Amino acid sequence: MSFDLESGAFASEAPSFIDLSAPLLAASAPPLAPAPVRYDRLVLPGDFPDPTIARIGDSYWASATSAEWGAVFPLFKSDDLISWELVSHVFPGRLPEWCDSNFWAPEIFHENGKTYLYYTARRKGGVLSVAVASADHPAGPYTDHGPLVGEDEGSIDGFPIRDEHGVLHLVWKNDGNSQGKATPIWAQRIDEERLELVGPRVELFRNDAPWEGTLVEGSAIVRYQDYFYMFYAGNACCGKYCTYAGGVARSRSLLGPWEKCPQNPILTDNATWKCPGHGTVAEKDGRWFLLHHAYHAHSHEFVGRQGLLSEFRWNAEGWPEFENNSPQAEPLHDVAVLNVDEHFDGETLDLGWLWPVGHKPEAELRDQQLYLGANEQRLGAIVARRTYAATYKAATTLDVAALAPGTFGGIGAIGDPYNALALVAGDGMLQLWHVQSGKRQVVSQLWLEDCTTVTLRIEAWGGQRYRFAYSTDGATWQPMPLDSFALNGTYLPPWDRGIRIGLLAFGAETTRVAFSHFALRNHR
Repeated sequence: MSFDLESGAFASEAPSFIDLSAPLLAASAPPLAPAPVRYDRLVLPGDFPDPTIARIGDSYWASATSAEWGAVFPLFKSDDLISWELVSHVFPGRLPEWCDSNFWAPEIFHENGKTYLYYTARRKGGVLSVAVASADHPAGPYTDHGPLVGEDEGSIDGFPIRDEHGVLHLVWKNDGNSQGKATPIWAQRIDEERLELVGPRVELFRNDAPWEGTLVEGSAIVRYQDYFYMFYAGNACCGKYCTYAGGVARSRSLLGPWEKCPQNPILTDNATWKCPGHGTVAEKDGRWFLLHHAYHAHSHEFVGRQGLLSEFRWNAEGWPEFENNSPQAEPLHDVAVLNVDEHFDGETLDLGWLWPVGHKPEAELRDQQLYLGANEQRLGAIVARRTYAATYKAATTLDVAALAPGTFGGIGAIGDPYNALALVAGDGMLQLWHVQSGKRQVVSQLWLEDCTTVTLRIEAWGGQRYRFAYSTDGATWQPMPLDSFALNGTYLPPWDRGIRIGLLAFGAETTRVAFSHFALRNHR
């Protein structure tokens, strides 16, 4: 059973397995001869930037940037490149000792029965660095080996590749744009026994074309016929005013000289997808693909950068070409397939739940309730889900009778722990919190009538306007009073992330908040 956010009644549960390859409309005409499979798809809906892909055995594995949300680096598995299952995370609990934030741009590399994940993170109190972890199975568990390189300007987007002689190298970007400098792409040999860089580094190229703007980044290299091809991205990656696009360069030798494609950028905007780029190449049955990210035009920064599969072909001059020079994936016509109904009837939270990185809360599932341990830092303890559309409704029911004095529980639209809109219950009242740059303001408050449970609802329109309501009987909704129709939430998304819907527990660490369900309904 699943919660109906309109009436409070229960309705049939949505399917638990989502196959995005299934047709959205039943065919009415007689069946025709099977057409070639079209792989241009939205395959990782939601905020999954900088995706990586690798074939390991008969399966494909993918990961993506986690940024400031744990668990860190999701691991997806697929047998057909279209339907993907989230199976684990590289760092599911504790973080590596050397770093604490900016978990970006993973790259999966598999050889001789061992899987390596090269990734970017920030040293504690220090610079962005490229590091590596390894596992005996793609799903983990992973052992971290620490950073390989961290220049004064920062080092990001590491990509492992063997040169024409079979020697393993790391290719990465100097993050000079963060300090108003150029962004050279470097390569340096990796000592495979000690997993460290050795020998001189070599610059492959840097941002010197007008379309590349202040940077080139996101290198992903594949060898095809007589050349190494580097797919890369240029210009501003993120947010409302992004200008990102994808380019390609080639060289007969890994260390150069590199030639940029005269048709660059080869992957650009269209009416549906904005700012495409930063991906990794895959091949299947002689067909070639780039798994990359882009913003959907209707939801843009409010959902974040989503994972697309785009097919390309090699032209007569030996360069890759995308159809219409842009992503051809269709948006989901039925976003309801991504609805969420969570009744907390398992043993642990499923892998779709997130938390602020480095602050995994205490969460226990018992008697079809989530008991979330509280704290008094910023918004309190948080578990959250990605959003998939900019217009949606979400609700949760919590046990207000069991709340300890000074403890509040609720639901919120969360950009990060410093920027949120949340409806919470506690101390016999409801409060609507407006949190911006870490400053919390109670914009609406009312006393809660005598009840044991309350259901809290959040509604979003276009990611920008938010309204909140509550129900004490599971059937009728009462809006939280506001001076205007809705609250403005345009400030919520961080520069590099979409909005999450979170459950909150604010109070002393010895207290808990009990939630009995969570539902998310997506709308076009």
